[in-house]
Amino acid sequence: MSIWGVVLVLLCNAKVVNVYTTDIAPQIDGIIEDLWLQGDSAYGFIQYEPYEKTDPEQPTVVYVLQDDENLYIAFRCYAPIHAPIACYTKDEDHIRVSIDPLGNKTTGYYFIVFGSKIPYDGQVMDDGREWDDSWEGIWYRGVSVRDDRMEVEVRIPFKSIRYKKGLDEWGIQFMRYTAKTRETDFWTEVEHARGELVSEWGVLKGVNPQATGYYFELYPEGYLRVNQHWYDDDTDSTDFKPSASLNLKWDVTPQTTINATVYPDFAQIESDPFTLNLGRYPTYLNERRPFFIEGTDIFHMSGFGDWGFFQNLELFYSRRIGKSLNGDAVPIISGLKVTHNSHDWNIGLLGAYTGQYEEYDSVIEPHRGFGVLRLKRSIVQGSDIGLLFSGTMVDENNYNYAVGIDGVLRKGANQLIIQGALSDRNKIRDYAFTTGFHVLFDNWRVFGSAAMVRDSFDVSDIGFVPWAGMERYMLITGPVLSFSQGFMRQFGAHLGGGLYKEPGATDYSYEGFVEFIPEYRNRWGNYISLSYGKTYEADTNYISRSFNLNTWGNLLGQHLNFGCWYGYTYNYARGYPAYRGSNWFNMSYSILPNWSTGVHLDHWIEWDTTNVIISMVSRIRPNFFFRFTADMSLSLFGEFVTLTPETYLDSTELYSIRPGLLYTWNFRPKSWIYIALNDYHAQDAVGELQHQYMIGAVKVKYLLYF
Repeated sequence: MSIWGVVLVLLCNAKVVNVYTTDIAPQIDGIIEDLWLQGDSAYGFIQYEPYEKTDPEQPTVVYVLQDDENLYIAFRCYAPIHAPIACYTKDEDHIRVSIDPLGNKTTGYYFIVFGSKIPYDGQVMDDGREWDDSWEGIWYRGVSVRDDRMEVEVRIPFKSIRYKKGLDEWGIQFMRYTAKTRETDFWTEVEHARGELVSEWGVLKGVNPQATGYYFELYPEGYLRVNQHWYDDDTDSTDFKPSASLNLKWDVTPQTTINATVYPDFAQIESDPFTLNLGRYPTYLNERRPFFIEGTDIFHMSGFGDWGFFQNLELFYSRRIGKSLNGDAVPIISGLKVTHNSHDWNIGLLGAYTGQYEEYDSVIEPHRGFGVLRLKRSIVQGSDIGLLFSGTMVDENNYNYAVGIDGVLRKGANQLIIQGALSDRNKIRDYAFTTGFHVLFDNWRVFGSAAMVRDSFDVSDIGFVPWAGMERYMLITGPVLSFSQGFMRQFGAHLGGGLYKEPGATDYSYEGFVEFIPEYRNRWGNYISLSYGKTYEADTNYISRSFNLNTWGNLLGQHLNFGCWYGYTYNYARGYPAYRGSNWFNMSYSILPNWSTGVHLDHWIEWDTTNVIISMVSRIRPNFFFRFTADMSLSLFGEFVTLTPETYLDSTELYSIRPGLLYTWNFRPKSWIYIALNDYHAQDAVGELQHQYMIGAVKVKYLLYF
């Protein structure tokens, strides 16, 4: 171990597990043979929930080995009291291993294996504050479930992850979950108030990858799409669109990767769900396209995870490239991306070129070139500074550029972020600034933010910062308490206030609010908030107020979530301030081990200025899910949107219907077969339900790697 590694262990009192080299590779079949016993083991897990900082009810031992090409990890989860649960469609026992192979204490990979052999993987960012499940790696697992234990083996090829060459100490964390008692155990201690931090993981000592050569992925894709459209003049058209694309990934070094794509078909297998947006700003949509997912940890600016008090300056929003127009996508001709991760530097370079989109012989979207450059440098342990440039150009008179700098200072659960940016859109320039902090003092936290986005700041062609002309200042504080006994596991309460200036307003709005977050021993919890203030917006002013209740939990081995939000605020769809509300309910139920059904319900209500209900909109999304194996599934789903005038339920109209299906088979690492169908009906201009389009698709993705 290096001198810095020794100092780190002494200062952090980190747990250490040694990884020894084996000449005989263990068989990844879920049966831990004697070969594993020659390696070091990790034990002494600590309970996270339901009883924090106590001994687990059942012991766990983890073994680690390596050879020249792979890292091997084996979990022996003893179950003398509660037999392990393995089921495709409800809560089940599982394990997770997380590694930090760059040693930067802020990012890493995680690998989850369930008792049913279902795998999940992803990346950890911002010292554990953000978890991204969109990353897909090449790795292998084996599981055996018995009455008295569950054994899991994992093989992670060194070539499939980014690691710092010559670094023999990686961060590592092990987790075990027992479904019967809903108990979560970690190898290193994790506190509820602080959360799981990469910088507080244990140490994997003696890592020595000897993989030689380059890792190359060749990813040909074949796609057949059948589009049938119906028009208002009672005509229809059917298009058969076969296509092929080529994607490649080349790990030039363990830290540097080149990604390229040529004529990709990024048509979405699943459509974005209907949502009723009555607010001022557009809906943010998550990225699901593989080419843009790779390197997410580099191209994003740091944030605070799910905390809603901080607004990030997102100067690069990848869904602007090949964006959706009228239900179709702007074609992407080619894309190239180079990323480099190291202990001190993260560097990313992306370029893409999109084709022209026409409709009725009219050019809706011209050819565009896109470019993004990201530089990020670690300055002290867990902290960094960065620069991001993004831009798009049609010609010298039609372009959009932005450059931003950001810095983040981290120490344990505490974090300070500063971001500033300058935009230039067709020779109109302006700037934006935002900052936020979070400080935890024992059982008391303080957090806040400040943001200013100038009137002419514009990244609408490349980023997602739609609130030009906005100012926002917030300060929040309150206790966060953990309980070792009783029905309540943790309780948080926050009192805060904010000062805002909405775009176009001359006066500042102000608001005070209080929120409560009780979390219970049985993995149930609530979020309750109340707010009250004076708002100046859209040439008017009014007393704003809101109530929010969200409840989540686990019922009969299934996740359940329901809640409501009601408030008096500005309705931009109607053009006046009034009451509006939303209600939601989400649950699935396991009928058989291979079959579950579920439903997601949303119900929106609008009032007029005299407090009379004028409209109700409901969205019902039922689904039937069949999992044949851990790697093969079929989902049948539907989306039904209804409109109800005032409260006349007998006058409810069907606004749209979208039934569909999705079959997926992950037949080898990163190789998939998709069969999809979306059939969409919606009201036309005179309110009659008409067939709009039907899309059927077969897509094959096959990975060749060496």
